[in-house]
Formats: sequence, structure tokens, C-alpha cells
Amino acid sequence: MKVIVVGKGGREHALVTALVESDCAPEVYCYPGSDAILDVARELPGVVSDVDSLVAAMVAEGIDLCVGGEEVWLANGLADKARAAGIPTWGPVAQSAQLEASKQFAKEFMIRHDIPTGAYAVAENASEAKAAISSYPTVLKFDGLAAGKGVVICNKEAEADAFLGEVFEDRRFGEGRVLVEEYLEGPEVSVIATVADGSYQIFTPARDYKRLGDGDEGLNTGGMGAVASRELIEPELLAAIEERVMRASVDGLVKDGLDFRGFLYAGLMLTNDGPKVLEYNCRFGDPEAQAVLPLVGGDLATYLKKAAEGEIDESLISFDQSWSICLVMASAGYPTSSRSGDVVSGLDDVSDARVYHAGTVKNRDGKFETNGGRVLAVVARGSDRESARTRAYAEAQKVTFDGAQSRSDIGSMHFN
Repeated sequence: MKVIVVGKGGREHALVTALVESDCAPEVYCYPGSDAILDVARELPGVVSDVDSLVAAMVAEGIDLCVGGEEVWLANGLADKARAAGIPTWGPVAQSAQLEASKQFAKEFMIRHDIPTGAYAVAENASEAKAAISSYPTVLKFDGLAAGKGVVICNKEAEADAFLGEVFEDRRFGEGRVLVEEYLEGPEVSVIATVADGSYQIFTPARDYKRLGDGDEGLNTGGMGAVASRELIEPELLAAIEERVMRASVDGLVKDGLDFRGFLYAGLMLTNDGPKVLEYNCRFGDPEAQAVLPLVGGDLATYLKKAAEGEIDESLISFDQSWSICLVMASAGYPTSSRSGDVVSGLDDVSDARVYHAGTVKNRDGKFETNGGRVLAVVARGSDRESARTRAYAEAQKVTFDGAQSRSDIGSMHFN
């Protein structure tokens, strides 16, 4: 079997690794990939400039399964065009991918299907947004895709004004509306399921840490780490989430006639009033993928191919019952900027953990150096949370580069 993963970050590195380790030993490709990913995956031959040329290259290479990693490719119709060309594709068609690509579409879907979420208002301009803010803190979200940077929690008016200026004056994210949402409090969890034509299977729950600094202080980021375990959520709570959120979401897709075969990610806030959905993603989360995928055993490649064809066969995969801790190391200046060219040392010394690259490139000497905001993730497992955490931090200390930023409370905060 020939499988291709579309994307280039840490999530895609984790997906490629898990597919390579599948029982059926598939040939795994990646586009566009990265130097680190292409150390374990094959490069797709041909010249690619858009979705059409990517699909043509996949057809020419005889690809049997396409796995969408990055959301922008799915929003631009990757699944539609690959499936039309006869390639089973794991990832929803563009219409269904609006659950992630449009915050307004997602909110209307939740309200329509009685899925618990916070109150919201839609603003076409800064004046409407300011009028919709009744108290602080408040949450502002750009309606479209923004590479994880389109959501801010504003504690005061000046912060809201600054974000609205970026959206409506600077057009930082392009054209689009803003959602003004109710601020929800509590610990966050991520529940990810495979969904195919009304059937679903929930993977190991995870929790990511979005703020740059310890104690959830500092700026919002794409994620500074994650923890995953079947024990992360109490069975009664997970059953409630499955019934009120995941089952309701999958049923809603069917009722709305939305073609969905792919990962459905629900970011949840565990409020005093019960779990409420913050957002949907239509692909694996990042860095949740790096924490969850090492816990998946069996034949993931065959599982995803059958699921992409409409059947979820739970017998093909298994879930390790241990804990997994993912520590992200970011470059100097992140998240407002990033620094490239800092040599990464100590990678060969990591012996009891996995390293997934997100923003690295090989220099002329064949050494990895920084090439982006989130540089890499160190992921370790343990029979309990504390042993996984101890191992992850011990291994991460072996990896160094100038200006490295990381948190010291991944896997401990929200557990006291």
C-alpha cells in the first residue's frame, strides 16, 4: 500500500511515523514534508503548485490512500478532488471542513444540533464587535483559518481593540468576520474521533497547553505541550462527552447531509455547567497528535484506508493504556515572531522518547537548525502520569538550541 500524508509539521511527522510502523508496512510518502519527515518518508515525485497538481502527482505515483494533515488543504478541496480521482482520502470534503474553516458555520451547527457551547455574536466590523462585548474577559475569534493565531482571550478593552485592529484594519488574516464569544472557565480537554458516514471511534483523550508560559500565563500559541491517557477523563464524564458532544456531532453531520470521513476533534472546556465545545478541528490536533499517536498500535494504515472507504474496523488498532507527555520546544521570539538558523544539539542523545520535528531544516553540514516558531516536540510514555512526565523532561533536557522556550508544568498543571 502506498500512503501519502499531506502537510509538513509536527503533527504530520507523528502521522508519518505511526503509518510507517503499521503492521502492513506501507510505503509512506509526504508532501510537502520537511527534512526530518523525509528521513522516514518518501518524497512525492512531480511538480506540485496547488491541489490539482498534487492530486495529479498522487495518481501518477499510484497512491492508495491520502491522509490530510493540514487543514488548509482540506478547506481547499483536497478530499473532493482526490476522491474524484479515485484515491480514498482521510479527511472531509470542503463543505464539511467548514466545521473548522468557519467558526460561524461551526457555532450554527452546534446550536442547530443542541451541542453544548458558549454564547456568541457575529460581527462584520470593529464597531459591531465592540457593541457585542458585554464584559471582560471575552473571547474574540476570526471566522476563518488563521494558523492557530486567530483566537484571543481579551481581559480588557485595549486588548480587544488591538485584535480588532489586526483583523479589520491590518487584514492580518484576510477578509472575514469576528465572533465575540462567552468566556468559559475550567480545564480544557481534547476528544478526537475517527468518523466515517455516521460511525465513529474515540481515540485517547488529550489536553494541550496553549499559553506560552507556566501557569497558563503569556501569549496564546499553537500549543506548548500535551498530555494523553485513557485515564485523563473519568469514565462517567467521558460517557457524557461521547453522548452530548461526539454522538450528537456525528448525528448532526448525517442529518445535515454533510459527507464526513476523517478525524473530528472537539476542543472542550469542562465548566461547572458541564463540558462545552470551544471549537472543532477536522484533522488531528497539534500537539495532541504527537501525544496520542504513540499510544496507537496495530495497523493504522489499513484502518484509515478502510475508514476512508466508509468502514471503521475497530479490530485493526489498539490503544496503549499508558500516559504520554509531549513537550514542545519553541524558538526565540515565538509566538510574535520566530528565529531561524539556531543549531539544534543533542538529538542523537535522546534514547527514551520520540522527537517530532515541527520547524527545523538541515543546514549544509547536515545538522538540524531552527526554521520556525514551534521547533520540535519530545514525547515520552510512562505507566502513570508522573513517570511519563519525569521521562519526558529528562529526555528534553538533552536537546538544546539558542533561545529555546518551553514550559516546565506540562502534565502537572490542571492535575492538582
